[in-house]
Amino acid sequence: MKLVIATPLYPPEIGGPATYVKILEEGLPTHNIDVEVVKFNDVRHLPKIIRHYAYYRRVLKAARHADAVLALDPVSVGLPAMCAAKKAGKPFVVKIVGDYAWEQGQQRFGISQTLDEFVKTSRTPFPVHALRWIQSRVARSAVQIIVPSEYLKGLVTVWGIPTDKIQVIYNAVLTDSIGMVPEAMNKLPQPLVVSVGRLVPWKGMDRLIDGIWSARREESNASLVIVGDGPERTNLEQYATKMLKENYLFTGELSHADALAVIQKADIFVLNSSYEGLSHVLIEALKLGSSIITTNAGGNSEVIMKGDGIIINVGDERFLASSLKSLIDHKEERVRLSIAARKSGQRFSPTVMLNATAVFLKSFV
Repeated sequence: MKLVIATPLYPPEIGGPATYVKILEEGLPTHNIDVEVVKFNDVRHLPKIIRHYAYYRRVLKAARHADAVLALDPVSVGLPAMCAAKKAGKPFVVKIVGDYAWEQGQQRFGISQTLDEFVKTSRTPFPVHALRWIQSRVARSAVQIIVPSEYLKGLVTVWGIPTDKIQVIYNAVLTDSIGMVPEAMNKLPQPLVVSVGRLVPWKGMDRLIDGIWSARREESNASLVIVGDGPERTNLEQYATKMLKENYLFTGELSHADALAVIQKADIFVLNSSYEGLSHVLIEALKLGSSIITTNAGGNSEVIMKGDGIIINVGDERFLASSLKSLIDHKEERVRLSIAARKSGQRFSPTVMLNATAVFLKSFV
């Protein structure tokens, strides 16, 4: 069997699709599935309309000699891959890891609703409406859909997709290659609280800054390290300076290996997002044995089981602050959570994901 994978990201680019496609590319051949990866980055330099047509042509060329096409998102690579698979007469599969229309609406078009509110409304700006139509059209055209969490399965069914067309296969992560932490991180007062993610509103970094400030006010000293970049960075750095003085570090984007090194060095890892499909970085923190605080957003509760970490309700700033203070003050509890997390992280091994994916792909080809 030969599979074409259309991916928006590929190493050394950083992100869930980059990690995922590398595992499939290296692991599926051991299950007698040859893989050809078509990278969107090869056409990203072209003007918008031209780049998507050029990408369609690349996927079509590969699809003519394949048994199936798998797209790793429903819009940027999903739409051209769907058209290419249809033209080549090959089964089309799409992986959906979130609501792209809502994400773009939040970042660019003034959408302030939560995702749960957004999926229930039909009144949106035209660009968001168009993105909604594209992602649901691509999903309906697929013979099968892969999602990495039960939460996302529920989300996709709201688009009108039958549940028997949706397969839950949990993500795996690679944590073998550990890099170096930024030198400035070694100069911060400990313990270290770390968060990793794109600096967008739904990641809740501002509320995390408030939580650290609250703990420090009660003489629970700690420093905050934030890994990532995004449109909120300038505002967040200014706010951190006001609230935490010099007891913080924004690293910007790091290589995957260096980001893992920062997570590994953390005394406490926090993911304070109000929206997650199934977070790769949360799984990485789990496998690296972090003491974790996270919200119950999306698929987070499918990653962090009872006893593996602390789960708080989205928006519960008081419990976030008290949980931070508790872990900052009690090293023995951090050690207990670390041991439990490392053991639980074995659920997300590449072997488990590859076995499930190979069985799934062979079931309809």
